[in-house]
Amino acid sequence: MKSQFKPARGRLNGTGPVAVVDIGSNSVRLVIYERKARTPTMLFNEKLLAGLGRGVAATGQLATESVDLALGELVRFKALIEHTGCKELYVVATAAARDAENGPEFVTEVERILEAPVRILNGSEEAYYSALGVVAGFWQPRGIVGDMGGGSLELVEIGEKKPGGGATFPLGGLRLSEEAGGSIEKAREITEAALKTYEWPDLSPGERTFFAVGGTWRSLGRLHLMQNDYPLHVMHNYEMDAEEAIAFCRAISVPNLENIDMAEVVSKQRRPLVPIGAVVLEQVLTAMKAERLMFSATGVREGLLHEKLSPEMQAKDPVIEAARELCELRARSPQHAIELIDWTDALFRELQIEETANEKRLRHAACLLSDIGWRAHPDYRGEQSLNIISNASFVGLDHASRAYLAAAVFYRHQGLREGALSQVIRQLFTDRLRIRAKVLGATLRVASLLSASMAGLLPKIGVAATETGLAIELTSDLANLDGERLRKRAAQLGKVIDAEVVLKVA
Repeated sequence: MKSQFKPARGRLNGTGPVAVVDIGSNSVRLVIYERKARTPTMLFNEKLLAGLGRGVAATGQLATESVDLALGELVRFKALIEHTGCKELYVVATAAARDAENGPEFVTEVERILEAPVRILNGSEEAYYSALGVVAGFWQPRGIVGDMGGGSLELVEIGEKKPGGGATFPLGGLRLSEEAGGSIEKAREITEAALKTYEWPDLSPGERTFFAVGGTWRSLGRLHLMQNDYPLHVMHNYEMDAEEAIAFCRAISVPNLENIDMAEVVSKQRRPLVPIGAVVLEQVLTAMKAERLMFSATGVREGLLHEKLSPEMQAKDPVIEAARELCELRARSPQHAIELIDWTDALFRELQIEETANEKRLRHAACLLSDIGWRAHPDYRGEQSLNIISNASFVGLDHASRAYLAAAVFYRHQGLREGALSQVIRQLFTDRLRIRAKVLGATLRVASLLSASMAGLLPKIGVAATETGLAIELTSDLANLDGERLRKRAAQLGKVIDAEVVLKVA
């Protein structure tokens, strides 16, 4: 029997799914994104570790077994691309396909299967798109991006201007492992010699951040995260002090991670490459005199899509755009969220609450996210919102900032009791953001009662500083909004900011 259910038509802006097939030296991957956007959301993500680059340095050929594996997976990818109705398809190939003598033959077969052209990126292009992916995934990043694949390592500086052409080195995990014959010491010697040829940019203090891109380095980061019982299992923007990272890399530079604590969190296929990745990372961090290491979940694929956006869209804040999208999809009234931004702007200004530019953008994002849990049972709206925000695929914010967003919305629903907030979130806070999250949460609690979380009222309700604190001003036609529960919430806000907050009816 045919269902009578009719699904809603169209996505947020109707552009439809976009697919990227990335043919690397180690993995072959399909990622389908919901649409082109400042923060594209993955609809589907699948990879196969085909190992195309295995043996290329020694034989000059893509191995038949690896080619067969990759082509078989691409047949499946084609079926999925057609099934999901992708409007556009981009296919890129990197070191293995460009270096192997039978690479052109392989690429011809790929194009036949996918019915789309394959763009073979040279080393400079691969570095550029990796860096552009980091630009897409972080807010105003500064430092050096390194993308370590199976066949090569790309390095490129990022700053205020768009990234330029970078440098490429034959230091991919598969290639370096084979050249070193599996010897960690030999791999270290080869890496050190190769990196001596690179002219390291003269970076100012505070800008010596290394952004690590690639599956091998993400596996390394995940191992560190799990060993240290880190409370949030989100790899993007996971940060380490450079000295700690160098020591960790040295500690895990053991063949196949034998006897390394929690090595099982790394897939068996990745384990032989992670020690090689650790050797390269150690040498890079040392050579560039890095201050900190940052792991990135965005790279070449996201860089390709970022390039397709208009300059105006590229310049937008990724956190604000992601929060706006969630608001459109989940909030009772997206317009009310916009009004919250303006109303809290006025309230923080009247209270003379000092904010950095980053804290202000986070407050705006929290306003957009403040009502995404409203469909849950009232007892669980805060917890559900916290879980969504703390684990969402947001980019452009560090983990302390993620905790701020989650906590502010949690407080808005669940109240201001400190003990109610998840220990996971409390571990990530800075004290400054913790205080501001509570202030904003108390403010949002007042606003939700004033307006029933619907648009149209907040622009009519003024706020003004008084000698003892703050007055929330209701005009005579809004006098009926006054009430005991609202006054209690205003008093809660006053307690948090250590000032008197009163309702004033004109």
